[in-house]
Amino acid sequence: MRKRNNKEIQLTSYDDLLGINSEESEDTEKIIIAPLTELYTFKDHPFRVVDDEKMEETTESIRQYGVLMPGIARPRAEGGYELIAGHRRKRGSELAGRSEMPIIVRNYTDDEATIIMVDSNIQREDILPSEKAKAYKMKFEAMKHQGSKAGKHTYDEVGEAAGDNGKMVQRYIRLAELIPELLDMVDEKKLGFISGVDISYLSAEEQTMLCKKIEELNVVPNGTQAATLKKYSLSGELNAGVIDLLLSEEKPKVKKVTLKADRIKEYFTEEYSNDEIEEVIYELLEKWKKEGGRR
Repeated sequence: MRKRNNKEIQLTSYDDLLGINSEESEDTEKIIIAPLTELYTFKDHPFRVVDDEKMEETTESIRQYGVLMPGIARPRAEGGYELIAGHRRKRGSELAGRSEMPIIVRNYTDDEATIIMVDSNIQREDILPSEKAKAYKMKFEAMKHQGSKAGKHTYDEVGEAAGDNGKMVQRYIRLAELIPELLDMVDEKKLGFISGVDISYLSAEEQTMLCKKIEELNVVPNGTQAATLKKYSLSGELNAGVIDLLLSEEKPKVKKVTLKADRIKEYFTEEYSNDEIEEVIYELLEKWKKEGGRR
């Protein structure tokens, strides 16, 4: 590693701020001004760094005032530093014409670094379902390595920083099992979130077959069809012929039901598409009619 002339400032522990309960050690954190060329992206970093309007604002702020909040990094065995938090600040610094930025350095373990990386990004408003899915899966695995038991309590802990309950976290982690083509469709809102969760139970081979049929027939599975695909897959009966029949069948016309938006929000999270909400309401109404319209 090349020698630096930058001054290093010793800091007190950063763990309390980040919610990391690592054992105490003699190591203290330090803040340095690091060359951007020595900052490397976190391995399997699931979050996008996009040159959008928000990046323009970040760049302009850095151009005028510099990086006000240091990034977080750990030393690399190969030299330089692995960024844990601060990828957008690094990109903004590059666009602002700067060659270095402040970072807080500490020897975090892989699991500690993963949890910090996820929690420092997960509360952003513009996160795609695919990003959240991959991030939650990474954090869940890291927490298991640290000794947390795999269960509802662990799932609740995983989603705590973003305000997601354990059930929603489980759905996101399932979504990470989709092949890239189908995961992109969820991001683009062509495929409903809940439909995507159901389809995630299909094997990679079955999902590939489904993608081909979607392209061939120019149709995307609705909630009912996705649930049926999952059922056939789990029973070992799903094949190209079954997929073709399911996607070729005429979708039932959903009767329009008018409900106040605030009432709907009581029962459906934002991950449900309008089509999926309509299908659930339609099925409930049909069941209600079959039971004689009784409450």
